[in-house]
Amino acid sequence: MTALPAAVRIVEVGPRDGLQNEKTLVPTADKIALIDRLSATGLRTIEATSFVSPKWVPQLADAAEVYAGIRKQPGVSYPVLVPNLQGYQRARAVGVTEIAVFTAASEAFNRKNINASIEESIARFEPVLEQARADGVKVRGYVSTVLGCPYQGEVPLADVVRVARRLHELGCYEISLGDTIGVGTPGKAREMLRAVAGEVPMAALAVHFHDTRGQALANILACLEEGVAVVDAAVSGTGGCPYAHGASGNVATEDVVYMLEGMGIATGVDLTKLVETGRWLANLLGRETGSKVTRATAA
Repeated sequence: MTALPAAVRIVEVGPRDGLQNEKTLVPTADKIALIDRLSATGLRTIEATSFVSPKWVPQLADAAEVYAGIRKQPGVSYPVLVPNLQGYQRARAVGVTEIAVFTAASEAFNRKNINASIEESIARFEPVLEQARADGVKVRGYVSTVLGCPYQGEVPLADVVRVARRLHELGCYEISLGDTIGVGTPGKAREMLRAVAGEVPMAALAVHFHDTRGQALANILACLEEGVAVVDAAVSGTGGCPYAHGASGNVATEDVVYMLEGMGIATGVDLTKLVETGRWLANLLGRETGSKVTRATAA
């Protein structure tokens, strides 16, 4: 166990990973307003949208309009998800300077989700990484199902390590390790992170937990104790996984910030503004906020 980090960078994934799994179709103007609100909280990385085919993710069919419409704040990164070279070119056409690519540690999940093996999925975005290098575009990598898969169950740690190492070797500056269906517990999260950190520098790793079984904050703490200092979260706990029955969404950014600040770990985020944004978004989606902190501070 190492000392806890003095500061943690939160990667806000609500506008992309959150909204793409919400049943409510959010108007373009409201997506832009959400990102602008998040920019005002002090967050430094806000994943804005996804340039995937509207056929597969209709919730984000307006990716180009959203990215073009947000007010880019100095010092804030607005990465977008791209699945292939076509998506990359669409993103670059509106000025995107940071992207993310994704695959899974589970063969079964990859085949069900994108109809490709792990190696095939990586082969699809190798040209993207090559072009990004030529263009000076930063690339983040996502590895999903690192602690379990809805189809094959347990995912061997060796597979998680192999995929994370491959993405890092291909040029991803940061690898986000995702418990996509929220089945992880602190001991398993710690073991997984240690295994990956044996092959990929800890400084290049981030964690991404869903809160399906209420374990996300505990899992994050276990990983902080191992030295990770980048955490993905979604305002108001938006999202979830369409393949996990009852999944309650990503861990809420408000809850993560409250925990970190309470432990003396700096985030640079204004919790009051973040709570207000979480409440605003929950009202927009017509549901109760997924953040316990936001519910506790409701008037």
